[in-house]
Amino acid sequence: MKRLALLILATAALAGPATAQNAGQIARVRGGASCPGCNLFQADLMGMERSGLNFRKARLRQATLTAVVMNRASFAGADMRDVDASAGVFGGASFAGANLTNANFVGSYLQGANFSGATLTGAVFSGAEMDRATGLTQRQLDQACGDEATQLPRGLRIPQC
Repeated sequence: MKRLALLILATAALAGPATAQNAGQIARVRGGASCPGCNLFQADLMGMERSGLNFRKARLRQATLTAVVMNRASFAGADMRDVDASAGVFGGASFAGANLTNANFVGSYLQGANFSGATLTGAVFSGAEMDRATGLTQRQLDQACGDEATQLPRGLRIPQC
């Protein structure tokens, strides 16, 4: 029994977290650098103000983007599951092909943002300004939710949260 316990501990120690965040990459982003393909898992970028950054295909899962200003940023193809982007400013940003499952965009500014092919399952857009967003389909929005204050492109609707 003791041998088995030691074997389990040794195996766990060798395995380690294969997808843990990369502190160096997070520090570079906090300093204002683009980081396409980076591992920014659970990064705290709250309040950051940088426009035009490239996070294409980055892993931002569970990251905090609360009250950021990231106009014209590219999050195309990024893993943004469970992101908190509430009160964020993302004018003209690209979320094309991004996975935004369970993302929180409550009160966010998303005018001109591109959502072509993005996964919006469980995403919350209550109070979001997105009536000039592009690439949105009714099918995408049917998987998300919002409220009476959510501004959508003409002809689209969103289920209530």
